[in-house]
Parts: sequence; structure tokens; C-alpha cells
Amino acid sequence: MTTKSTIKAAKPTRGKKNASDSISLQKGKKEMAELQNQYTEDSIRSLDWREHIRLRPGMYIGKLGDGSSMDDGIYILLKEVVDNCIDEYTMGFGKRVDIFVKEGKVTVRDYGRGIPLGKVVDVVSKINTGAKYDSKAFQKSVGLNGVGTKAVNALSSYFKVAAYRDGKMKVAEFEKGNLVKEHKETDTTEPNGTFVTFTPDDTVFRNYHFINEYIENQILNYCFLNAGLLLHFNGRNYVSKNGLLDLLNRKTNPEALRYPIVHLKGEDIEIALTHTGDYGEDIYSFVNGQHTTQGGTHQAAFREAFVKVVRDFFKKDYDATDIRQSICAAIAVRVQEPVFESQTKTKLGSQYVFEGGPSMKAFVLEFMAKELDNYLHKNPSVAEALKKRIEQSERERKELSGIRKLANERAKKANLHNRKLRDCRIHLNAEPPAKNKEEFIQKQLESTIFITEGDSASGSITKSRNVESQAVFSLRGKPLNCYGLTKKVVYENEEFNLLQHALNIEEGMDGLRYNNIVIATDADVDGMHIRMLIMAFFLQFFPDLVKNGHVYILETPLFRVRNKQKTFYCYTDEERRKAIAELGGKPEITRFKGLGEISPEEFAQFIGEDMRKEPVLLSHDGQIQKLLEYYMGKNTPDRQKNIIENLRVEKDLVEELA
Repeated sequence: MTTKSTIKAAKPTRGKKNASDSISLQKGKKEMAELQNQYTEDSIRSLDWREHIRLRPGMYIGKLGDGSSMDDGIYILLKEVVDNCIDEYTMGFGKRVDIFVKEGKVTVRDYGRGIPLGKVVDVVSKINTGAKYDSKAFQKSVGLNGVGTKAVNALSSYFKVAAYRDGKMKVAEFEKGNLVKEHKETDTTEPNGTFVTFTPDDTVFRNYHFINEYIENQILNYCFLNAGLLLHFNGRNYVSKNGLLDLLNRKTNPEALRYPIVHLKGEDIEIALTHTGDYGEDIYSFVNGQHTTQGGTHQAAFREAFVKVVRDFFKKDYDATDIRQSICAAIAVRVQEPVFESQTKTKLGSQYVFEGGPSMKAFVLEFMAKELDNYLHKNPSVAEALKKRIEQSERERKELSGIRKLANERAKKANLHNRKLRDCRIHLNAEPPAKNKEEFIQKQLESTIFITEGDSASGSITKSRNVESQAVFSLRGKPLNCYGLTKKVVYENEEFNLLQHALNIEEGMDGLRYNNIVIATDADVDGMHIRMLIMAFFLQFFPDLVKNGHVYILETPLFRVRNKQKTFYCYTDEERRKAIAELGGKPEITRFKGLGEISPEEFAQFIGEDMRKEPVLLSHDGQIQKLLEYYMGKNTPDRQKNIIENLRVEKDLVEELA
């Protein structure tokens, strides 16, 4: 991962205002209020498509971000372009897509039919223009509202589209949505298809950087949902032969599976499922090739149908949580004219599979009642393993019930005045209002909880945070090492219990209150150890938080370099050297040892729009229990050797350079 380095200059401080300044200020405020109260024809303004997208980007791509989160805007831009390539493949045109991402520039080439040459400019610059309004042309496509590539165009500092069709080509170039050059139609030897290249506008996506792991995950999802499609990304080929079966093979550890993955396919529906030894539910849902990270009607239908089929098969009224505990599953459906709850298409809202057709609930239940029931009858060993897993979950739940009740009573009392939690106003699980719904959803995606160590660090963050969307949870010293412990410890340990209640994840991820969980510890040995302990807690008991990209490490500046005119905050040695060179002379250099040393006024700059946070990523072959055993288990010769071989000694050169 490469991060675009920047040096941030502090805002200049202002001196005291005198009496005449105060009178002028009051007069100015009065005049402004009078202007604001005027409502005339001049108050009404019409925006063109480009202006509206740039003014309200959240309505089109969700949150902006800098690329550190998997749902940040730059990945949505890439997805919008690739979605069109996938739609071509789905319709039977083109079996390969080339994707290149380098130094912030994205290039995508498909080998479908190519945009009709006379409509190349319109398709990427006129809102509500496209071929997907006619369901005959694109029966079950992802992009149906004619907005996607227009948003990419408007939010890119440079955008180029080329269409190749039957030996002819047409090229158009744009800057921030404005057409700067429309090339004449010419002959070409290129095979049919469409070529798009764009550079996200860094005035919109400040300090952005692409994380290849996020892009790779997007590409793999496309492969799993479109068996046989070849995607070429930065020199590597990605292809899937077995669809969702390959997805679950990648997402699970074969040694931890309770039974072989069950793979079921039907018309417009595909399901793969198994049970593992991890806590929680791990369900991946897709519609028309789109990964619905927030679920929707199809995922809810699957969860309900699975419980009903299992109960009917075993003729036992098992608790739903016991049936779904430790499940790892994927469901993909094809829906005509899908309805999503936002432009970013992360949650399906369609109640019916097609107009006049069955409800989503009935469609999924009918398929599973037949196919899964048949599979369990034909594979009695799988049925027996499933039964044992359910009954194990039932025993564990009952063992926990006593202490869970006492712990929850304590938590309820503590929640009335939870000294550890300084909450915010907007939460991820809140129901969006009808008015300004898109803006509210964007704020939900920005909802953040900082997990800090000690009162000094939490004090600075609490005073400088945005109370609308940022909460703070303060730990007392080092938390417990959770490796090898059962979930009983979550209820026995007061801090862990209060933390799971603050996050609202006791019953699963559906109620998660914050989209971003940011671990904010000192950048010293103790701080690093606390980070490891918190990550071990999440990986042991709530791995979905990490798998779904909710957990981050807060990056704070290591140095402050300043003279009487300017102040720079530096996150790396390289930034420090650049700051020293720019200021010249002998600037004052401060090395921040801990978060508590940073004043609230300064801290506000580090957790605002330009906040830097490092995502906690789990590689596709990262088997959680093996990972925890190696790093958090008993000290082994292998771990000692790894520490010795990777030992780094930090030399404090501040005094030498000051």
C-alpha cells in the first residue's frame, strides 16, 4: 500500500479583536441575516448535472474519504465503470476486462459491443442517458438509473472515454465533467469494446490513495459472481470456475469447516453455505453482480429461510441464533429492475423478483425448501454435522445465559451513566428520516468511535471531536489477552462487556452503531501492545468487524516542526525532513511521545476531514485462529526468531537536526 504523503500546515492563529472590529462584525451579521431572509426569484437556481454531482457527491457515491475505507468514494468510481463491463458480459458480450490502477490513475477496458459511436459523449455526460431503461436490452443489470459514469466523469480531474465498434472508434476527453476535446470518428484495428481512463479529482478526494487489497476484493467478487469471466488487474489474472463455491473456499479455513461447503444453483439464484468454528454470522450477499455490503431483502430472506428449512428437516424448534451461529454463507440473486436504498447500491430494497412475480421472501424460501432439503436427505453425514454444530451452539448459549443476564444488568446500569463512553448523535443503525435521507446516510457512514487508552488521550479527543458523528470509548490500562478464551470472558470482563454494548454487537452486526471503529493508542511499545490486545478481542469474538472493514488504527503526527511564521505536523521522517528544509534555519522540533501531549486544538486537525487511519486488513489466507495463536499464544521459538529478525531500533534524530 502506498500513501500519498502530505505535510499539513496549521491554520494561522488570530489576534484579539478591538471594539471597532466588534461593531463592524455585528453590522455585517445583521446585513447577512437580512439577505438570508430575502426569498425572491434570484434565490432560485438551477444546477446542471455536473454542478449538482460536484455540489452533492454524497448523493451519488456515498461518502468521499481518502481511500482508507473499502466504501470510500474512489472505489465506488471504479465500481461504476466496471459494472458496465460486467453488464456487457452478462448479456453475452466480451469475456475479459482489463483494469490498471497506478499512481492514482485508473484505466478500464472491456471487450463488449462498445458504446454506439454517435452517443459516446451523451452516455458519459447527460444524466439519465443509457440503454438500461429498456429491460429487453439489459434484463438484470446493476446500473439502471443512468448516473454511474456521469458521476465518475464529474468527480474526475481528467476523464477519457473511447468506444471501438466494427473497425471505427470515437474518443472524448473531459475535465471535471466539462468536455474539453471531442475527437472525430476514425478507423481502428482495435477489437470492439469500451476504454475508460480517469483520475479522481484530488480537490474532492483529498489526499486519496488506492489500496490494492480493496480493489482485489472487488475484482474477486466480480469473478465469483460471473464464472468464466477473466479480469486482468495490474498484471495478474483473476477467474473463477465454481462461482460462490470458490468465494467460500477463499473466505474459510478448510480445517475449521464442520462439513463440506453446500453449493446450490437455480435459475436467478445461487447459494453456498457451511459452518465454521468462528463466532457470529458471516454472510455475503449479491444482486445482479453487485455486492450488497449492507444486505437487504434477499439476505433477510436467506437468514429466515435457512432457519425454517433446518427446523422442518430435523423436526425440532431450534433457536434461530443457534442455527445461524458460526454460519459462513453467500447468496446471489438476479432481479429485474432492482430497487436499492441508495445510489451506491449497498442494500437491496426490492420486495419482488420481477413485476408481478413472487416476493423475495417466497422466492428464496421455495428454492431452499426444495434444494437444501434434498441435499440434506442425500447427504446424511452433512446433516449430522450440521445438527452437532447447532446443538453445540445451543449448549454454549445456555452456559452463558446466567452470567450474560447478570452482565447485561450491570451494563444497563452503567449505560445510564457510562463514564467510558462519550457518545455522538448519529449512529449507523439509526433509521434515516424521509427528509434529506441521502445526506443522513452519508453522515451514518462517517460515524466513528475512537477506542483510547487512559484519560489524557480520551480527554483531548473528547474536547476536539465532532459530537455529531464521533464517539469516544476510554479503556483503563491494558485489556485482557483474549486468545484461547471463550465468549464467557466478554461478559465477565466489565470493559469488554461495556464495549460490546457501546458497539451494539451482542446479537450480531446488524445493530452496529458506528461504521468506523478507530483504535487510538500511543505510538510507543505500550500503545502497540494495547492495539494488539484490542485487535485480538475483535478477531476472537467479532471477526466480522475486521472482515467487513470497520476497524482502523488512528495515525497521528510524530513531529511538530515550526518557526514563528509556520507550523507543520509530520507523520513520517520524510515529511519532517521536508518541513525542516522548507522552513530553513533552525526550527523548533517536537517529538510527540503520546496522544495526551497533543492539545485539543491541535488534535481537532488530526481527526477531522484529513484524518489518517490505517485499515486493519485480513489477508485471504489469514486463518484467524492460527494468526492469534502465533502472535497472542505462548511464546514459541518461531515467534522469538521472527521478533529478532524483524527488530527495528528507532534513533531519535530530533536533537541532531534541531
